[in-house]
Amino acid sequence: MGSLPELTAGRLLSSWRLDVPALLLVVALGVLYGWGVLRLRRRGEHWPVPRIAAFALPGLGTLVVATMSALAVYDRVLFWPAAVQNILLDLIAPLGLALGDPLRLAVRALPERAAERVQGAMTGRLVRLLTFPLVSTALVLATELTVYFTPYFETALREGWLHDVMYLHLLLAGCLFVVPVLTREAALPKWCTHPVRAALVFLDGIIDAVPGIVVMTHGTLIAGAWYLHHAPSWAPDVHHDQQLGGGAMISIAELVALPFLLAILVQWARTERAETVALDRRLDTELVPAAPAAATASTAGPAADADLVRPWWETENSEVAHRIRRQRP
Repeated sequence: MGSLPELTAGRLLSSWRLDVPALLLVVALGVLYGWGVLRLRRRGEHWPVPRIAAFALPGLGTLVVATMSALAVYDRVLFWPAAVQNILLDLIAPLGLALGDPLRLAVRALPERAAERVQGAMTGRLVRLLTFPLVSTALVLATELTVYFTPYFETALREGWLHDVMYLHLLLAGCLFVVPVLTREAALPKWCTHPVRAALVFLDGIIDAVPGIVVMTHGTLIAGAWYLHHAPSWAPDVHHDQQLGGGAMISIAELVALPFLLAILVQWARTERAETVALDRRLDTELVPAAPAAATASTAGPAADADLVRPWWETENSEVAHRIRRQRP
């Protein structure tokens, strides 16, 4: 591992190392997403630029920072860079990827049969179970606690291949909750309306702070034997280092809850607008044929009054009928 120079603000920005498996994952995800966008554009269809930017910057960009920046350079001699790495991988990167809506892009870009297979996989029993909101939240929490309070983390510090597996494990656990909540595909049960999703995100933000609180207040050192042996002379006390890591985990978990909740609220507002527009169009088409019928009935004279039936909008208990009754004098 060699002796690393003291981690300063300058080195935090300038220290990088290549992680080949992580780079291959980033390239693969970027190529697949780019292929989907190009395929839509060749068909003359639009894919929003903000979604592309979200997938590329907070999504893939966070993966690069977590696995190849100074956090990855110093994660084997200091605990707090490793803690920040892990929280980036299971909270920030999944949020960025989800804002790019890759599931919706796949369904629109793939050929019909392949798109049907993707939709079938999203509604399969296993995926439904793993992405069920309370189950996926519990999986994220269990993953974080397993990493820090079992031999998993210390073994990953020794074994490079397991370290990469841990990266992928954290990323997948985070995506199981975030991606279904933000996608426009029907990946969640029908009762998960936008108000319910907002409540779940708020609850998830509280739960995500639990690992950081436990790490910061835990009396026993996490991977203590490793960090006591590998800590450089310039490093802070190992106990203090662990407290710094726990505090960083809490701060990032609470900060990410706000943009996550805002994304849900924006999606909710857009859905309401789209439903209102669709309802207004249906209302217009329903009112057009009703006018001649009403005019004919009014000129038929008193003899026809007994044969008249009440208009459908006066008897039907639907949203369209309610709106017509409100608009008519």
